[in-house]
Amino acid sequence: MMDRRDFFLGAACVAGAAGGVGLKPRHEVKLLKGGKVADVAPTTFGNWVSEDVGDPYAINGPGTLSAKLYNELVVRQYLNQKDQTAVLMLLAYGGKQSDELQLHRPEVCYPAFGYALVRNEPVFLPIGKGVTVPARRLSAEQDDRHESIIYWSRMGEMLPQNGPQQRAARLEIGLKGIVPDGLLCRFSMVGDDVERSWATIDGFVVDLLGAIPADKRNVLIGDQRANALRQA
Repeated sequence: MMDRRDFFLGAACVAGAAGGVGLKPRHEVKLLKGGKVADVAPTTFGNWVSEDVGDPYAINGPGTLSAKLYNELVVRQYLNQKDQTAVLMLLAYGGKQSDELQLHRPEVCYPAFGYALVRNEPVFLPIGKGVTVPARRLSAEQDDRHESIIYWSRMGEMLPQNGPQQRAARLEIGLKGIVPDGLLCRFSMVGDDVERSWATIDGFVVDLLGAIPADKRNVLIGDQRANALRQA
């Protein structure tokens, strides 16, 4: 089960906004073609069984900043029935990634909640033969708690690995007159063995994407990588 600290950390990761660049794009382009993100990610696959944790509506309730940033929040803890390892998944979907509203990055929200980032580095996460996802992996500590995180963010078809890339992506997309949708995909584990946790998350992500119908994977990783993964 997720404790209160996990719950509020999840809340922190779905709060934040950035200033605009003076662009007023008008054309909305969404990779989520109806339905919900919660229906895209399976609740059970392989050895993994999940339960929804926390209360998305408490975080994303009416009148909150998160409600403006994100249309849907999925927070699930997946338990491996074979070895009892647990991975926490947070998917935060925003239907309009504009100057005022855009994905908030975990390397910002973790320190905001008192965590020290011991490691913070880009990684190209292998998800299939010759196919990778540009992501980041973090190691965060607070008191005697150690958390390992792997995440990526999608803005339209772009998957920026850091803040400057995200701002550049927003500018490039805005110049085309497009308002894209966006998704923050965050996976984390609690434990002292960082390398082992990252390896477990790597495998979890591969299994998760493999369990998602091929025509729905683009919601998480964009059309280009979804098509390449299908061909692989």
